[in-house]
Amino acid sequence: MSIRDWPDDERPREKLLQRGAAALSDAELLAIFLRVGVPGRSAVDLARDMLKQHGGLRQLLELDQARFCATHGLGPAKYVQLQAVLELARRHLEDTLQRVDAIQSVADTRRYLMARMRHHPHEVFSCLFLDNKHRVIQYEELFFGTIDSSAVHPRQVVKRALHHNAAAVIAAHNHPSGVAEPSRADEAITLRLKDALATVDIRLLDHVVIGDGQTVSLAERGVL
Repeated sequence: MSIRDWPDDERPREKLLQRGAAALSDAELLAIFLRVGVPGRSAVDLARDMLKQHGGLRQLLELDQARFCATHGLGPAKYVQLQAVLELARRHLEDTLQRVDAIQSVADTRRYLMARMRHHPHEVFSCLFLDNKHRVIQYEELFFGTIDSSAVHPRQVVKRALHHNAAAVIAAHNHPSGVAEPSRADEAITLRLKDALATVDIRLLDHVVIGDGQTVSLAERGVL
């Protein structure tokens, strides 16, 4: 049966308009993005198949182009649309942080960092540079590979902070293993960055470790 033959209150688009996007399942939201199904399968049926095949919504959204386009019913145009939607979501979070105090919006800050970093297949060290009201000036990814005390150069962080005229910094890096538990090396990096930034009167507010759906704050752990 085509979605057009469903009752109005069960059609994903009509349901969203009546009850809001939060009322829809992952499959229904994905069906709106897909717009149409394939012969013998509605858009919702196709969406359910895709979610099952790839193990869930996040895994599906993080597929590379080749794997995404190998899925029946998808192609380069849909991949481009999806990447645009994901980037819009990230920019929306960044714009929100630029208008509010990042420290008062800890949850938003961590959601933004997770959206930017958790999909990387390798370790990445980044910084949020903040103004004197702790609003975001700029997000930058600075170091790549194995993030240990020899890979992160505090002088480069200080240089970028001065370039942005930042008053404070929130550092972050991801653990591709998915486990966000900080290591002793992570603690050592944090203390070195704190001392280096302090020489130019810039505060290191936090160092956040990004895992798979979880974050750990070294400030909350008492390292800072």
